[in-house]
Amino acid sequence: MTQLPGLLDIEAIRKDFPLLDRVVHDGKKIVYLDNAATSQKPRQVLDALNEYYEQHNANVHRGVHVLAEEATALYEGARDKVAAFINAPSRDEVIFTKNASESLNLVANMLGWADEPYRVDRETEIAITEMEHHSNIVPWQLLSQRTGAKLKWFGLTDDGRLDLSNIEEVITEKTKIVSFTLVSNIMGTINPVEAIVRRAQEVGALVLIDASQAAPHMPLDVQALGADFVAFTGHKMCGPTGIGVLWGRQELLEDLPPFLGGGEMIETVSMHASTYAPAPHKFEAGTPPIAQAVGLGAAVDYLSAIGMDKIAAHEHAITEYAVKRLLEVPDLRIIGPMTAEDRGAAISFTLGDIHPHDVGQVLDEQGIAVRVGHHCARPVCLRYGIPATTRASFYLYSSPADVDALIDGLEHVRNFFG
Repeated sequence: MTQLPGLLDIEAIRKDFPLLDRVVHDGKKIVYLDNAATSQKPRQVLDALNEYYEQHNANVHRGVHVLAEEATALYEGARDKVAAFINAPSRDEVIFTKNASESLNLVANMLGWADEPYRVDRETEIAITEMEHHSNIVPWQLLSQRTGAKLKWFGLTDDGRLDLSNIEEVITEKTKIVSFTLVSNIMGTINPVEAIVRRAQEVGALVLIDASQAAPHMPLDVQALGADFVAFTGHKMCGPTGIGVLWGRQELLEDLPPFLGGGEMIETVSMHASTYAPAPHKFEAGTPPIAQAVGLGAAVDYLSAIGMDKIAAHEHAITEYAVKRLLEVPDLRIIGPMTAEDRGAAISFTLGDIHPHDVGQVLDEQGIAVRVGHHCARPVCLRYGIPATTRASFYLYSSPADVDALIDGLEHVRNFFG
């Protein structure tokens, strides 16, 4: 195997992930390169989920029997783990949702219903970017349509970075919220948080950061980011599906209205009016994703034990190697930054005139799992005049051998299509 500086003990880590031993298509061992869509789950997370259902399954916050108390302790314990993982000042700033999309929608709806000074209305503006996942575009379009607010966005440079040359025109005194991704899910671009946050603070705008492609791959410190809200999801960071996180500053969560109504989020209810529980429960109506939160807590334990700084170094080495090897493939065009600096572990590319769907299908026949399409970031494809891309994305269990397999697979694709 190719040796690279900064790699983790890949062989030891891969033993924790049962699916990576899966054999597909006539005995080919799977090469999993679709981590930006969802990560695989280690045994430690699978065991935590099984143990919860086998030994502790009950609803939370409502019962006084032993199972309810155990379930509540596990659920709230997961909140403590997530708070520590992102360096939140308070555990009560951590809200569990079903995914990052719900977290982003939660903020959009809160601002649409809020009183001054947070209310978004026809006199205000919303700022996003052209590289956002659809989950960070559509909620703001809906809010704009509902309230009359003006939606504005940063464009992209030819090399896949944000064009901030008109930052004072995009973020103005009318801007109420600036919402942008920390790491692009399609191009891997790491965005300049400090410059955007600084401008937002100058005009008194709130900042929401989509950290779905950051939380699994690098240390995430919400206090250092300087944002007002940070959203991410569990299934991309070794956790189960059905669990997401919204972190928000305590004073904002106290002032803003809830998004969903129901059980648990109330303080008192009469037929005439209701009062609401303090955050985070104010934003967690109904039975929450209990088992999923327990699984996310186990994933946080797993990642923290390895060390997010070490995971980031490992992925940087793999990505640097992958970019180098991909640039050796004839007719291949990387969409986004051409170097491993200031980029995450997702690399999108085109291969001559071969449609990405065909590339993905031929790679799949060789046991190589990649993503094809517009990756819920269609404006990026429109910006660069392409119908879709093939995306290879790496994680802590990815190896140089996986990259080599991808390169060999792409050579097979080129030969197959002449």
